[in-house]
Amino acid sequence: MDGKARPRIEKEILMTMHLVRGMTTTSTRKRKTNRVPGLAKAKADHDAWLRKMGVHPDQLKHKEKSLGKSVQAYTRESSGIPTSDRIGPIEGKRAAKVYSGDYIVGLATMHKSNTVPVGKGNSPEDFAKMRR
Repeated sequence: MDGKARPRIEKEILMTMHLVRGMTTTSTRKRKTNRVPGLAKAKADHDAWLRKMGVHPDQLKHKEKSLGKSVQAYTRESSGIPTSDRIGPIEGKRAAKVYSGDYIVGLATMHKSNTVPVGKGNSPEDFAKMRR
């Protein structure tokens, strides 16, 4: 080097700025409030308007919560026609469909596992040679 001896460090300490889960910043300083002229008056006017409408947070604390308007009951009187609550029998599995013709003699696998039917007039060797 340039002749100066560096101090010997016994342990190297790596410092990083990791945050604890849930923290978004490392700053703990309290922020200044926004001191825009007229902000206090605007906030007071808004609170007054909320109170007039009946939706100020202080008023909502004591108000009973509802899930909205009640739904009209759409039931009607029976017309005398009998109805049934019975469920029919549960059917078993359907029979598998099986090819019963005589034209298709087999299946050939082409490019990218594409399966195609091989007819009587076709040669399976042709399908074996077809690529892409």
